[in-house]
Amino acid sequence: MSLLRLIFFTICATLSALTATAEEVVLGLSQDRVAITATFDGSEILIFGAVKRESPIATEAPLEVVVTVAGPSETVLVRRKDRELGIWVNTEAVTVDSAPSFYAVATSAPFSEALSDTEDLRHKISINRAIRSVGATVEGAQSFTEALMRIREEKGLYSLQENTVAVDEQTLFRTALRMPADLIEGHYRTRIFLTRAGRVVSQYETVIEVNKVGMERFLFNLSREQPAIYGLLALVIAVVSGWGAAAGFQLLRAR
Repeated sequence: MSLLRLIFFTICATLSALTATAEEVVLGLSQDRVAITATFDGSEILIFGAVKRESPIATEAPLEVVVTVAGPSETVLVRRKDRELGIWVNTEAVTVDSAPSFYAVATSAPFSEALSDTEDLRHKISINRAIRSVGATVEGAQSFTEALMRIREEKGLYSLQENTVAVDEQTLFRTALRMPADLIEGHYRTRIFLTRAGRVVSQYETVIEVNKVGMERFLFNLSREQPAIYGLLALVIAVVSGWGAAAGFQLLRAR
């Protein structure tokens, strides 16, 4: 019995020690909702936080922070265009099963130093691992995924921002992520990883809500719930706008 007690207390002491040395994220956001209005031209989200610990700061490796923000995922059909008989035509196509509509990664150090490839594979943090494409039978299917990444990077929808997370005294951290104007509605999954020597030691997850409001929300709902009325309204607006423009030109000529 005494041996069993000794084993039990040893396990408890070990678990307590592990818990005591754990580092946890305490997170804050400048805003957890983004409102898309008629004049919306993008938004900047300030992500900040602190590291909660119950023991002295570890000295074997510096603390690094990796932040990711991912928009709603969607299925994307990527086509390849080739020049045939003097014109550009669609030839092969690959369906990307799941690709975030928006994806940003910010790190406190170069990505390869902040995170090992094994941890990246486990948590799917890098841009290419956040995209899932399975079952593609076209030769060179990976090039289609790379093309999707390149196009969305050029549009500002995908980005890797290395050395943009400021870490003070291995305890406080902050970064600002720019979200472009052409966001889609939905839950934007936000993850924060604490790493040491490339290994994830703690992670935290929250959500940023992106929604249309005001007239944008009204027109969006109308187009989905009453498409016939939406079409008539669009036609009326076009006619009135055309008539107004014509009347304006006539007044200018009269002068």
